[in-house]
Amino acid sequence: MSNTIERLNSALADRYTIDREIGAGGMATVYVAQDIRHDRPVALKVLRPELAAVIGAERFLNEIRVTANLQHPNILPLYDSGEADSFLFYVMPVVDGESLRDLLDRETQLSIDDTIRIAGAAAAALGYAHRHEVIHRDIKPENILLHDGQPLIADFGIALAVTQAGAERLTETGLSIGTPHYMSPEQALGERTLDGRSDVYSLGCVAYEMLTGEPPHTGPTAQAIIAKIATETPRPVGAVRSSTPPALASAIEVALEKLPADRFTTAEQFATALTNQTARFTRSHATVPRRKRWTLAALAAALTGIAAFSVGRFTTGPSPGDSVPLARFEIGTPEGNIPASANAAWIDISADGTKIAYVAQIPGEGQGLLVRHISEIEAVRIGGLQGVGSPVFSPDGERIVFSTPDGDVR
Repeated sequence: MSNTIERLNSALADRYTIDREIGAGGMATVYVAQDIRHDRPVALKVLRPELAAVIGAERFLNEIRVTANLQHPNILPLYDSGEADSFLFYVMPVVDGESLRDLLDRETQLSIDDTIRIAGAAAAALGYAHRHEVIHRDIKPENILLHDGQPLIADFGIALAVTQAGAERLTETGLSIGTPHYMSPEQALGERTLDGRSDVYSLGCVAYEMLTGEPPHTGPTAQAIIAKIATETPRPVGAVRSSTPPALASAIEVALEKLPADRFTTAEQFATALTNQTARFTRSHATVPRRKRWTLAALAAALTGIAAFSVGRFTTGPSPGDSVPLARFEIGTPEGNIPASANAAWIDISADGTKIAYVAQIPGEGQGLLVRHISEIEAVRIGGLQGVGSPVFSPDGERIVFSTPDGDVR
């Protein structure tokens, strides 16, 4: 018996008896325990010590208490929570079944009917939680449990408690909320305020994987995945799995829109679209805001360490006739790394087409991150950073996500 289990058993002697560890994740370790008062098996989750130190007992207990009032047939209930011998813990039922991740690892792809049933029920549960002002923030197959085939969403409280602790303090621990494959663009790019539409996007990713066998965006590193989430449109479900009903494919497409304003307004709308397979689901373009998009017309190598490129037409909305003037100029590139396409990991352009972030060699200082406004002659170096890569603008163009030499995303 480990020292941790011994400490837990000593601290919780009048309430729970810890049996064994059954799993560990980035946020918590899970134990099977016996609820002494009610004579029932339970799953007891203990936060990692460094995470507990960041959150603090009072904040954790206050925030997780909010989720204790969520009563929905597709939400795993919270039995108990507390602090014991510096451990922060919460208690849930032991689910007689498996996670959706276990099922996908075994089957790879699910049937159309199972996808609709699981995703539809999960969307309804999220809608209920959102009406009670609780956002999950970490929807993924691991957090959808299957009991007699029925989905149960787990771990509402931990994401809320950690988020309320503050992004700056969380960064100090090296931890983050959300899994890159299932993050919404706004979450991946560090937006401070998330609403229910972020959960809708994440569930759309899960539904996509249930049908196709993999998430919408994949890559070798977290930063590579985040760059794709921010800039690339996933391959349509119907192109990967031709048997997908058009209404289902269309519903998932809307859920995966990059702009929250272009997704379903509520998770209930997503649930309705998933389960209504009698007619093709289409968006009302009268209610969808006009979106900005850009096309990089040319990117060519010029001199050693210099790339000359032209930004082609920037258009707004569905009409190709609306444009802004063409802009051409030169910028320095990382030494020996002349990019071959607009998807190269050393450059990004803001959504409105007015700013460019790029990585270049700074004489005597090494590789750095610079930002240049198209109306300015000089670029501005960001914060003396060295060895960075993969810059990606946030949707509003006010922040930049980038990778560090040790593989972190900042």
